[in-house]
Amino acid sequence: MKAEAIAAVQEIPHKFLEGILGDLRRGGIVDSRRGGGGGYRLAREAREITVADVIRAVDGPIVSVRGERPTGLEYTGSAQPLLPLWIALRANVRRILEGVTIADLAAGALPEQVRDLAAEPAAWENP
Repeated sequence: MKAEAIAAVQEIPHKFLEGILGDLRRGGIVDSRRGGGGGYRLAREAREITVADVIRAVDGPIVSVRGERPTGLEYTGSAQPLLPLWIALRANVRRILEGVTIADLAAGALPEQVRDLAAEPAAWENP
């Protein structure tokens, strides 16, 4: 698809989309082709691309603390329990995002694990 068509359908500015598509191209998520018949397409099958892949391509690491990966952090004293907390948070976020593919989203069929979590009333509350 051409970037202009995607921008129109998604109602986002074309220049903003071009930046995202550039990140996705560099991340190996999409391929681009110039010319009249050109545009963007997925670089792999939709069932092989996870939401985590997309987020990493656009934003970098999935979970960071003060801009660092949790594995690069070090805590001492009473703050030591924070490191396994951040690691556990990252593991859970990755479990969800790596379990959902672009094909799942396109089909409107999220995995059962995700549907179950989203069905919990507390998930929708703002503390």
